[in-house]
Amino acid sequence: MAEATLAGRRPRRRPAWAGLAFSSPWIIGLVVFMAGPILVSLYYSFTEFNLFQSPRWVGLDNYATLLKDPKFLGSVFNTAYLAIIGVPLGLAFALLVALALNFPVKGQPLYRAIVYLPAIVPVVTASYLWRWVFNAQYGYLNQVLGSIGLPQPNWLADPMWTKPAVLVITWWGIGATAVIYLAALKQVPQQLYEAAAVDGANGWQRFWYVTWPALTPVTLFQLIMGVIAALQIFAPTYLLTQSRGNAANGGPGDSLLTYTMHLFHNAFVFLKMGQAAAMAWILFLVIGLLTSFILLTSRRWVHYGSE
Repeated sequence: MAEATLAGRRPRRRPAWAGLAFSSPWIIGLVVFMAGPILVSLYYSFTEFNLFQSPRWVGLDNYATLLKDPKFLGSVFNTAYLAIIGVPLGLAFALLVALALNFPVKGQPLYRAIVYLPAIVPVVTASYLWRWVFNAQYGYLNQVLGSIGLPQPNWLADPMWTKPAVLVITWWGIGATAVIYLAALKQVPQQLYEAAAVDGANGWQRFWYVTWPALTPVTLFQLIMGVIAALQIFAPTYLLTQSRGNAANGGPGDSLLTYTMHLFHNAFVFLKMGQAAAMAWILFLVIGLLTSFILLTSRRWVHYGSE
């Protein structure tokens, strides 16, 4: 009788207000500090607004003006250059470093710490350090290149070399990516390697048919995060081109004027908040579309353990 009563008793529902009360700090923060400003920025993107006067509705003029702005188009090209070249090569470089760190050699923990160390250096410190290294006259890099008879580029004054200099800075901090790859390598079942060896697979075949499929989920994550970071790159280019105060400077021939730097100039140097908001929404939509495209295509090349 008692068992029948307990079986028929419905579980007690906890009041919803308790859960809402515990999560209210996050909900309030989301609405006040994120959702609200995001919606307001959407409104500003259709207005002419300079912070000191009331916004004036201009419809799609800000978007049309951007498409005719050569600096906007140049910033899109510079950002695409850094993303298309920097992200794939950065992932490949990080994977090679992880494979090297996975070899059981003496002093392995020390090598891993050395590789990861640049990733924890603040980006401002690293950018100013590299600005000194890239100095055409006094920088160590050109002195090393000159000592072995190689050309000594004017890294930060020649438009042809400015973007490669930024790529070197971004690749210098691949330690975090390499560590994630290294953790994924540790999860590859050893019996798969043993079975491949029994079948006569060589080193490349073991990598391509065993290691790489196991790394594809991690690569998907790294690819999405890398693309998002590359499209929003700001600090290295801004600090490498910084001349005085808050002046708008995109480097020689605007070769380092990235998308977010042009957005920053519009917002806080020229006080064109409407155009800056329009640029922010264009970037948001582009990131959303690219992320969706990567996720859709991932069905063809990402392999999970259950498959």
